[in-house]
Amino acid sequence: MFEVIVQFLHTIYDIEGVIKWGGVIIICAIIFAETGIFAGFFLPGDSLLITAGILAAAGLLNVWSLLFFVSLAAVIGDQTGYYIGHKMGKRLFRKEDSLLFKKKHLEKAKDFYDKHGPKTIVLARFIPLVRTFAPAVAGTASMDYKTFVTYNIVGGIVWVFATILGGFFLGSLIPDIDRYLYLVIGIIILVSFIPLIIEIIKIKNEQKH
Repeated sequence: MFEVIVQFLHTIYDIEGVIKWGGVIIICAIIFAETGIFAGFFLPGDSLLITAGILAAAGLLNVWSLLFFVSLAAVIGDQTGYYIGHKMGKRLFRKEDSLLFKKKHLEKAKDFYDKHGPKTIVLARFIPLVRTFAPAVAGTASMDYKTFVTYNIVGGIVWVFATILGGFFLGSLIPDIDRYLYLVIGIIILVSFIPLIIEIIKIKNEQKH
């Protein structure tokens, strides 16, 4: 079982290989799973979309299909997360840890939601781990559904367009960037965690005071 999990993670983090193998369909599935089934703590959301944009610039993917279908998957994923949170309510915070569910990440998302309110649904798109559980937290808090849908659509589209088009323009500006793809992915992963680290430091400082 452990070997299967290790092999799966190795495959998932071969981002270029995953995209070339599964195209738009696998990208949409991963983006949906990030928030729809709480799998975001190990799925490479930001780096996946920026890499997809780079490969689209190289002509391997259609950028317009990417933007449309991935935006749709992102919105549906958050809607699913909200539904789960709304149905489970406070029971979600009593759920035991599992392969896909980590209570500590849920609690971080709750702290973020308590601080930022509804706009969390937009802001969290750019913060790994918080992005995964923010919709469920909004559901448990019984956030007004129409408000959630509005923020979800705006956040999903802004995040997808920013990451994919960012990768697309990067791929268009830098010749042969695919030669340095793993270096680029590594930098993206490190940078994407900066907002989360800053937020954790802020929360800890506020708790001290």
